[in-house]
Amino acid sequence: MKLGLRLPQRLGVDLQRDVVEAARTAEAAGYASLWVYERLLFPETPVEPYAPPNVPWPESSRQAADPLAVLTAAAVATEKVRLGTSVLVAPLHTPVQLAKALATIDQISGGRVVAGMSTGWSSDEFRAAGTSRADRGRFLDETLDVFAAVWGADPVSFRSARVVIDKASVLPKPVSKIPVMLGGGGANLGRSTSSRAVRRIAQRADGWLPLLSTPGPAGAAELRASWDRIRDMAAGYGRDTSGMEMVVVGNVTFTDRPAGADRSAFVGTLDQVMDDIHTAADAGADELIVDLNLQDWFTSTRQMLETAVEIRERAAAS
Repeated sequence: MKLGLRLPQRLGVDLQRDVVEAARTAEAAGYASLWVYERLLFPETPVEPYAPPNVPWPESSRQAADPLAVLTAAAVATEKVRLGTSVLVAPLHTPVQLAKALATIDQISGGRVVAGMSTGWSSDEFRAAGTSRADRGRFLDETLDVFAAVWGADPVSFRSARVVIDKASVLPKPVSKIPVMLGGGGANLGRSTSSRAVRRIAQRADGWLPLLSTPGPAGAAELRASWDRIRDMAAGYGRDTSGMEMVVVGNVTFTDRPAGADRSAFVGTLDQVMDDIHTAADAGADELIVDLNLQDWFTSTRQMLETAVEIRERAAAS
């Protein structure tokens, strides 16, 4: 299983220096990919909590630097690593502009972009972008349709409720096909073969970006079973599943003492986090994204990178 690293976008990051330093350090350390996330704003009194039952938005989300700008900086600073979004919230973007931006970064990087997409969940962000929570699934489907159209041959013609393109060149094109992965939920999502989100992954995605929530063998078995269901559904739609990837997201929160038996995955000491990395591998993950952006006790990006390098070294040695 390969490891990827989420780039620093959080509050306190020196964007002029830290993004490039993190990208170069991660590539030199042997990380296979670099990833960005999207948070549009930080509501003081949010409509929805950050997580159920009533978890407040983390202070580190007060600044979440623009993901495409950060990914562009990483593209210029690196040579080999894949460059992914985990995830972009489709309803916050105009589809044609987003397709063009991703294709441009793909050209700058020499063909290393992975487009991770989702519907999103924050009503505060939807309202700021002039859209609505009720339309989020439809807007994601439309965005995927636009990607397929404008990344294809010119002239492009496309028509939907919001987007009309009539025999136009839309350039630049990606270097090659940009993999489109879909995020959302963890193993629970994959249990429901009737949900629209699961069908969308099986029908349209090149991979899945789930969260690992349960540590240990139970978590590995749960996630593996969900991934098997998704691929079985994809095969039922006549798709070749051999190239589909499961890239697990690990949102790390370190504790001073070992977390108890009821802990969530990637919450605990470094040893416990390493155990969770092995759990993701046991679940059949092709790659794991190590996300240290929510770790409040890091006083600097350099400190974060020292931990990221240690994680990579320990994973390589195990």
